[in-house]
Amino acid sequence: MLLVLCVGLSAADRVVVIAHRGEHRAHPENTLPAFQAAIDAGADYVELDVRTTSDGRLVLMHDRTVDRTTNGTGAVREMTFDQIRALDAGAKFSPRYAGTKVPSFEEALALAHGKIGVYVDSKDIAPADLVAALTKADMLNPVVIYGGAGFLKKVQALSPSLKVMPEAGNAATLEKLLADLTPRVVAFDAGDFTGDAIAVAKRAGVDIYVDRLGPADNASAWQDAVDRGASGIQTDRPAELVEYLRSHRLRAED
Repeated sequence: MLLVLCVGLSAADRVVVIAHRGEHRAHPENTLPAFQAAIDAGADYVELDVRTTSDGRLVLMHDRTVDRTTNGTGAVREMTFDQIRALDAGAKFSPRYAGTKVPSFEEALALAHGKIGVYVDSKDIAPADLVAALTKADMLNPVVIYGGAGFLKKVQALSPSLKVMPEAGNAATLEKLLADLTPRVVAFDAGDFTGDAIAVAKRAGVDIYVDRLGPADNASAWQDAVDRGASGIQTDRPAELVEYLRSHRLRAED
């Protein structure tokens, strides 16, 4: 009930906090410990990256390969689920997390169920597999789906109730996306969070979720985003952002 109320409030009542790859400053990214920390921080959504293994399983990995975040090498698409599960996804980050596994998408959805929304970055996944996994996990509602326009159109055809979220791009691109997809939420990054594109989104009445990552992940940038119309902020600092929003009356006490 809490999640439904939180995600459903207007920007004036509550700015949505999206934990980028989970709480990954103190936990290995795209892992269950990072997602649990995002839940504990009070975030509304956890952002995660989904890819498909060679045997058709869905796993979480931002990069095309496992090289950066695990003790293995190779492309996710060319490895089996069992090969990826044999890897250590925590030791490179910290000895404290040695033995942490690369999660399946299903495991992440099970952890999130009833606790936090899921922002799915669809890196390499078939629309039908995505919809099937969300349906099986009873996670069709507290989810936003990020991906290319063609991919999102296919997702909508399979499950019209799913909340798809295209990237704004620019004002002209966004006008076309709004006509083709009629989304309820649009994603913005540092490059396309411009006055003309924001104006298009505001006229359409869609929610605006903007990235505030890296050097832009700070209080002044958060406030600027809110002042310019953001109803959601993706951050690497979910606990700090939650506290900032509470202290500025942009978020009711949980």
